[in-house]
Amino acid sequence: MNARKILVLGATSSIAQEVERLLATDRSELLLVARSEERLAALAADLLARGARSVQTFAADLEDIRRHNDILAWAQNRCPDLDTILLAYGTMFDQKDCEGSVELAVRQLYNNFVSAAALLTIFANHFEQKREGCIAVITSVAGERGRRSNYVYGSAKGGLSLFVQGLRSRLYPSGVRVITIKPGPVKTRMTDHMSNRRIFADAAQVAGDIHRALKRGKPEILYTPWQWRYIMLVIRMIPERFFKRLAF
Repeated sequence: MNARKILVLGATSSIAQEVERLLATDRSELLLVARSEERLAALAADLLARGARSVQTFAADLEDIRRHNDILAWAQNRCPDLDTILLAYGTMFDQKDCEGSVELAVRQLYNNFVSAAALLTIFANHFEQKREGCIAVITSVAGERGRRSNYVYGSAKGGLSLFVQGLRSRLYPSGVRVITIKPGPVKTRMTDHMSNRRIFADAAQVAGDIHRALKRGKPEILYTPWQWRYIMLVIRMIPERFFKRLAF
C-alpha cells in the first residue's frame, strides 16, 4: 500500500516529524494536527521544501475531546479521499511525580489513552463507512508489563494497545488495516531527561520502520527497532513472583 493522503495526529512530535520527512519525499499529501500553530507553520514549510505534494495544518489540543469532531470535519473537507491516519502523540511524566499526584497520574492516563481512544473511535467510524483505509497508532513496549519505574505511563499505553487490537478485529471485515506500532525507548524530547538516553534508538531509525509499514499496510504489530519483539517475548515470560522484584 502506497500511503498518499495522510493525516498525522500529533504532527510535531519527534517521531512524527521524522516520518513526515520520509512521506514528503514520496510526494504525499499531508494533513497535520498539533497544538502549536507556529510549530505547524514551520514544519509545513520544511515538508513542502522536501517535496510534499501539499501540506495543510490544523491547530488543536488533542487532549480536548470537544475538538475531535472538528478535526474529522476539517480532514473530510480538505481531503475527502484521505487514506491513512497516524496517531503519534503522548506524554511521559515522571513516575514518582505521578505517584505523588492523582491529578498528574490521571492526566497521563487521559492523554495517552482516553483522548487517543476517543479520536480513534471517530476515525474508525469514518473508515469503516468507506470500507478502506489504514489506521496506524504509536503505543509503546512499556505497555506490555507493569514495571515499577513507569507503570502509570505503561498502563496507559497498554490500554491503548489493547484498544487498537480490538479495533483491528472490528474493522477487519470492512477491509480497514489497523497497525499497532510499539517502539522501544527512543531519543526524543520526551526522553531528554533520562540518564540512560544514550542507549535509546534514534527517532530516524524508528521513523524508517513506520514509513515502511505505512507504505505496505503491514505488519499488524510493528516492534521497532526489530529486536524489541524478542526482548519483550523474554520479558513477558518472566514469572510475576520474580518480575515484581526487578527494579527497572
